Amino acid sequence: MTEQELLKFKARAAVLKALAHPTRLWLVEQLQQQERCVCELTDGVNADISTVSKHLSLLRQAGIVSSRREGKQIFYRIETPCLLKTLSCLESVIEKTPPNMQR
Repeated sequence: MTEQELLKFKARAAVLKALAHPTRLWLVEQLQQQERCVCELTDGVNADISTVSKHLSLLRQAGIVSSRREGKQIFYRIETPCLLKTLSCLESVIEKTPPNMQR
């Protein structure tokens, strides 16, 4: 593997790592529908604003979502809609996985 290939795979792993949490996957799914403020998302995951903000910050650092400020509220939106196809593909993998292999 070349150095350039290694960097590419590390970048991919970083994006997957940012998604590798049930709350962050839920947030991405919610944001596919429309832009939302942190306060709207907080109610859905039954967590406080700081926890949800940290999850969203990780997604933003990975380039998955972007944000904008409007007064005191911060709104988030999906930056990479193509990611939703990947999540859909994951569902296909899960459906084909025998129940005893799923966690």
